[in-house]
Amino acid sequence: MERGGRGGERGGFGRGFGDRGRGGRGDRGRGDRGRGRRGGRGGEEKEWVPMTKLGRLVKDGKIKSMEQIYLFSLPVKEYQIADFFLKEKLKDEVMQIASVQKQTSAGQRTRFVCYVAVGDYDGHIGLGVKAAKEVPMAILGGIHAAKCSLVPIRRGYWGAKIGSPHTVPIKLTGQCGSVRIRLVPAARGTGIVASPTSKLILQMAGIQDCYTASQGHTKTKGNFAKAAFKAVAKSYGFLTPDLWKETKFLKPPTQEHTDYLSKTQIAKRPTSSMLVPQQ
Repeated sequence: MERGGRGGERGGFGRGFGDRGRGGRGDRGRGDRGRGRRGGRGGEEKEWVPMTKLGRLVKDGKIKSMEQIYLFSLPVKEYQIADFFLKEKLKDEVMQIASVQKQTSAGQRTRFVCYVAVGDYDGHIGLGVKAAKEVPMAILGGIHAAKCSLVPIRRGYWGAKIGSPHTVPIKLTGQCGSVRIRLVPAARGTGIVASPTSKLILQMAGIQDCYTASQGHTKTKGNFAKAAFKAVAKSYGFLTPDLWKETKFLKPPTQEHTDYLSKTQIAKRPTSSMLVPQQ
């Protein structure tokens, strides 16, 4: 019996290592997915302590909108900046969850890669990718990465400039891996003629009418979502005649408020109990 028990344990360990990736994937992917997303949105949120100059300026009200950040192409390193301006409007959607494995000396190490799209359905969209040991952590990390990569989307007209902009202003192309997608302006009322993956990206960007043409291995959802995101992100990269106005050069926020940044100090938290001042 003892020998059988030992063999059972050994066999269980050998099989259990592989099953943990498979069985755990199903449980975590379905049951914990909702919990992970809700946990990322609110609940146990701590007070935001900015770690960058841009974060300090945003929290202290020196920067009024995301457009001011885009104007100077400032890198966003903290997801709380997007939450500060667009928290009520932003909605996230999990595009794909895939398991990846790494072969180690002890066996296989399974992790989960999550592609998350974040948008306000009104001209802002971001796409984030995160790999983690558990699905909820991968989703949360993907949401944070997407908020840091939030970009503005330019919209335009198909014909007469009547009403609000509804389609892409020009033909756009995006590529990732073998997947290539082309966005073509469409008349008002056409809707988004696209597959579910690219259609969701365009909807979250606030585009109402658009034709699309794709080629390559579009079954790879992650690359397909990246290609669509790159295509719509290029919308502000083309200088059309209506943008040929004289450029008024302004100081970047970090230069404009340099005196404020030099005076304001962030209180550092003590890393050890020995460093806490004794009263």
